[in-house]
Amino acid sequence: GANANAVKELTLCALLLAGRDIIGGAEWVQTLKGEGDQVPKLTEKGKKQFVGPELKGKKLGVIGLGAIGVLVANAALHLGMEVMGYDPFISIDNAWLLSRQVHRAASREQIYAECDFITMHVPLLDDTRGMINAETLAMMKPGVSIVNFSRGELVNNQDMIFALESGKVHRYVVDFPCEEMLGQKNAVVLPHIGASTPESEDNCAAMAAKELYHYIRYGNITNSVNFPAAELPYTGRTRIAVAHKNVANMVGQVTGVIAADNINISDMINKSRGDIAYTLIDVDGDIDQKVIDDIRAINGVIRVRAIMPQ
Repeated sequence: GANANAVKELTLCALLLAGRDIIGGAEWVQTLKGEGDQVPKLTEKGKKQFVGPELKGKKLGVIGLGAIGVLVANAALHLGMEVMGYDPFISIDNAWLLSRQVHRAASREQIYAECDFITMHVPLLDDTRGMINAETLAMMKPGVSIVNFSRGELVNNQDMIFALESGKVHRYVVDFPCEEMLGQKNAVVLPHIGASTPESEDNCAAMAAKELYHYIRYGNITNSVNFPAAELPYTGRTRIAVAHKNVANMVGQVTGVIAADNINISDMINKSRGDIAYTLIDVDGDIDQKVIDDIRAINGVIRVRAIMPQ
């Protein structure tokens, strides 16, 4: 979420670029260089080729209501758009942030069928790879505009090119350049600059430092690329952090060692991701090195450390 505002702002810009041929108009004006006093007259004569629709009153479909999607949906309401969102995995925090004026779509297919503009803010997964293809494009309104600031692979490029050439898609704005889209009429290809702002870079640096601190000080893991997210509010007790293989009875063996030393567990959390699991255990009182060594000796434990109150 550190770059969410930067991407939101460029997504709003992309909606404008999708509606009107702003870039084409700007490039055309440059061709009038050398016409002298005729420039104003030629401009008025030629500008009609760049006419495009307003955003106000149009229906925007937002697929993915994470940190970016929520901001885009809320901002589009202020532009006078009717907004429909779809995200079966929306978090509680993002649900609280989402305006009540955003309509809930029952499926992606509803977004495809009803919206004039579609923007995607989802990760690249097996379920989302190539989600915009000949079949889904056929469900959409004639003249739909599509914005892709998530991943280029969400779209089947050959199917998109056909839809652009046929007029089914009015304009495709994408922040992930590829050979097929370069030079394609009605495709606006940007150089992956969605998060390229000094504010976003500062936010990301601060976020990384904060997350490293919270891991070192409290054992909490946030936004890891290979470990599960695991956050247990810190209450000042002694904490044991255990990284281990995601196999049966690991938690039981760890808590068994603690119980054998007559130590009471006050709180704990266990999360897994693939073959790796991570357990945080808060205990009453102090623990000695023998407990840590006994946990470390359990087959399947990768790393264990004690976090003492300060």
